[in-house]
Amino acid sequence: MITGTTQADCAVLIVAAGVGEFEAGISKNGQTREHALLAYTLGVKQLIAGVKMDSTEPPYSQKRYEEIVKEVSTYIKKIGYNSDNVGFNVKNVSVKDVRCGNMAGDSKNDPPMEAAGFTAQVISQNHPGQISAPVLDCHMAHIAYKFAELKEKIDRHSGKKLEDGPKFLKSGDAAIVEMVPGKPMCVESFSSYPPLGRFAVHDMRWMVAVGVIKAMDKKAAGAGKVTKSAQKAQKAK
Repeated sequence: MITGTTQADCAVLIVAAGVGEFEAGISKNGQTREHALLAYTLGVKQLIAGVKMDSTEPPYSQKRYEEIVKEVSTYIKKIGYNSDNVGFNVKNVSVKDVRCGNMAGDSKNDPPMEAAGFTAQVISQNHPGQISAPVLDCHMAHIAYKFAELKEKIDRHSGKKLEDGPKFLKSGDAAIVEMVPGKPMCVESFSSYPPLGRFAVHDMRWMVAVGVIKAMDKKAAGAGKVTKSAQKAQKAK
């Protein structure tokens, strides 16, 4: 599935509507969630969701259909589909100081911070040999990084631990890893800010892994630049 998804322009997500089937698929570790997230992370920007209605009680229940549409729509919007672009003005910041991958936020309310490292759950893919110069693609940032530690191999569906400290990962394996970017970058946990917590890994033009960030190292993080207007507002208070 991963290999095919990397080449796709559009994905079709089939959602089973049967009692128990839908609930299992949309649960925390369900395949409906996993497949939708995987499609978005791998760059498929168009998603068609089809609801398989032939196993509902009563058959083809309109109420069940509307319930599923509401829940699936909420989730796929959360991971990034059909999101909004918002423009705003910032004073006292030079264009030369703004680069692709920079983040803006409220300096008084959970401000963006540069993380020196983070814990992530990754799924490996096919790769022709050893990973040599991987690049992490997260939101609009593209940063060289390294695997600091392979902490544990897990079941990709249930999240259950299979092995502590694996020496290597094969195609299709899922694992919890410690990752260190070549220079500080702004990321967040997927549970808190989904668009800032999912990523893909490329090496020599090959996509070698996809993943989500579980936790970031904020102890080794640095705060960003606070604009003069924000500083004045803080002093006025």
